[in-house]
Amino acid sequence: MNDTSPNIAVIFREHLLSRPGAERVEMGSRMFDVARTIALASFPPRLSEIETKRRLCQRLYGNEVNVEAYIEHLVQLKLTEY
Repeated sequence: MNDTSPNIAVIFREHLLSRPGAERVEMGSRMFDVARTIALASFPPRLSEIETKRRLCQRLYGNEVNVEAYIEHLVQLKLTEY
């Protein structure tokens, strides 16, 4: 759903693009941190580290990432730590 009028969307976009690149990157980083915090707060307590990462990856990236391959990579990293 998009309830922003086209003329306001143009003004908003111009306003954002007028900011320095570093500031826009920082804004994006803060927004990601908030999204991550909200997602983590919605998970059941006492999940394993791997299950937390699985759910977080799925929530944030959906079908854009092969979550099972990501988890397998994490498991392999964990196995080589010892």
